[in-house]
Amino acid sequence: MNINVVTPRPKKRKLSPEAQFREALDRCSKSKDLAAAISLYESANFSILNLNNLNSFLYICSNSLDDPELRGKAIDFGLKLFNLHADGNLKLNEATLTSAARLAAANGDGDYAFQLAKSVKDYGVLPKLRTFVPALMFYCKCGQADKAYQVEESVELVELELDEPALAALLEVSVDAKRENKVYEYLHKLRTLRGVRESTMDVIERWFRSKKAAEVGALLDSDQIKEALMRNGEGWHGLGWVGRGEWATCRSSVSSDGRCCACGKYLVCADIKREETERFAESIASLATAREVKANFREFQEWIEQHSEYEAVIDGANVGLYNQNHADGGFSLPQIEGVVREAYNKTKKWPLVVLHIKHVRLLLDDASKRETVEKWIAEGVLYGTPYGSNDDWYWLYAAVKLKSLLITNDEMRDHIFELLSSNLFLRWKERHQVRYTSSKGELNLIMPPAYSIVIQECEGSWHVPMAGDFDESLRTWLCATRKPESHCNKEEDRAA
Repeated sequence: MNINVVTPRPKKRKLSPEAQFREALDRCSKSKDLAAAISLYESANFSILNLNNLNSFLYICSNSLDDPELRGKAIDFGLKLFNLHADGNLKLNEATLTSAARLAAANGDGDYAFQLAKSVKDYGVLPKLRTFVPALMFYCKCGQADKAYQVEESVELVELELDEPALAALLEVSVDAKRENKVYEYLHKLRTLRGVRESTMDVIERWFRSKKAAEVGALLDSDQIKEALMRNGEGWHGLGWVGRGEWATCRSSVSSDGRCCACGKYLVCADIKREETERFAESIASLATAREVKANFREFQEWIEQHSEYEAVIDGANVGLYNQNHADGGFSLPQIEGVVREAYNKTKKWPLVVLHIKHVRLLLDDASKRETVEKWIAEGVLYGTPYGSNDDWYWLYAAVKLKSLLITNDEMRDHIFELLSSNLFLRWKERHQVRYTSSKGELNLIMPPAYSIVIQECEGSWHVPMAGDFDESLRTWLCATRKPESHCNKEEDRAA
């Protein structure tokens, strides 16, 4: 006889009033239901909220600001709640102050939003850019340029970087205020980006078409401009507005060799500035010595100082293991030899191959490869990184310090490279990384592009790329060039 045994369900645990409150608040937060959140708060039988609950209420309020029907109620309830519970009983965090700043700005009080953002330091927490954005955007939208610049100064004091929307807002308020020096400054800050949004490009084009843009500018000596371009890594001279008269603007494209199809001028492959290169090398060394055996890496630094003639550095492991994930695959010395030859043909100098010592030892143990490896070691073509080291630090430091090309297919996206400043690192990669492909057993080098996808200025012209990942032949560029008929006579101008 079959007997069915019914297992009794466990009794549902009874939640405390506080836990029930939290569960209901989570539902409101998930659905962004402001009315339900207000009702929940008003029906609660205790008046003191913890920080987590307060942040949830403020989050719901700040996310209701885009709804015209809810905006007023969200501002009133959110600010009332913040002022009631942020009187010292709670240690506020960045999320609390950011939500309150958004509500203050939405309420038309940019000064209070700015005050809240600056108060982050008083609570001993790390500030974020989003905490300053409400005040910044409020001032920019209201045309209060000087106050917007004060917010930017505060952002810089806490070592944060402005993103494109913030820079575009500062650029626009500067254009509207006819502050030509600030417009110039923000155009250069936008150069850290690989292209700009169409809305940002529209603001830039509006500046070049303005009467003020036609009125400002100095007539400088060409040699002075060329020297400044070289000093700043090409693509930027930093001397201010050059030339006189109206600007001709149009949307254009750029050929594969870097020629603007509108004005005919050639764009350049812009490098990072000398001082940026030095700081970049120092930051790599600092990170490496914190993670590697200090003596080993410092020995490598000293070796690099004594061998500074290289114009190309090769990531040996990346090349040697390329396309070797098959049954007969293994570490390929012939592939490294091929890249070494190609690098020599390109630069007319022998490159530096950086390779972990374990690979070097295995190659030396192979009689058929020993002669090549020993020759490379003797001639300074090969440097073996020590046991326990990460060779990534070594080849990256060498390439940056020597201002050389770096031959690798490594996209450098892992945790090591996340430690480095993203904008600076990406700009450096675009100018210095050489990739390679295989065709019929031969490795072919793919040199850096003929021009950089960044805002570029030269004598009397600017070129601004549209952001986006697509075929470069399809990328839109804004070309702005002084109209020839508007140029003043240089000698007359100097005489005056």
